[in-house]
Amino acid sequence: RVQMLESGGGLVQAGGSLRLSCIVSGLDFEDYAAGWFRQIPWQERKGVAVINSDGRTTTADSVKGRFTISKDNANNTLHLQMNSLTPEDTAMYYCAVDRTVWVRTQCTLRHYDYDYWGQGTQVIVSP
Repeated sequence: RVQMLESGGGLVQAGGSLRLSCIVSGLDFEDYAAGWFRQIPWQERKGVAVINSDGRTTTADSVKGRFTISKDNANNTLHLQMNSLTPEDTAMYYCAVDRTVWVRTQCTLRHYDYDYWGQGTQVIVSP
């Protein structure tokens, strides 16, 4: 059974940093593309950053230069380093994985392309 557990969220002031982690079990993590997505109430879940099994990444324009995704295959863990946070980054953050050819080759940020999801970790950035 696939399990995914996010951690690292919390309350931070604007300009601060957080590091999110997602521990994945129940699958061969090395073979999967993995990504971070975020969602605020009443809005569609949006892709933040994804990384494929070859290490190629795609990052949303809204966070480019501030957020960095990384994948630790040895420890089955996905990370998201978030710097220079703004109140607009406030959201529930989710990790997701998928290993379809489309996702792995395209590094897509579309949430509906991903099969497995964690429960989310809340990030709140105060002004």
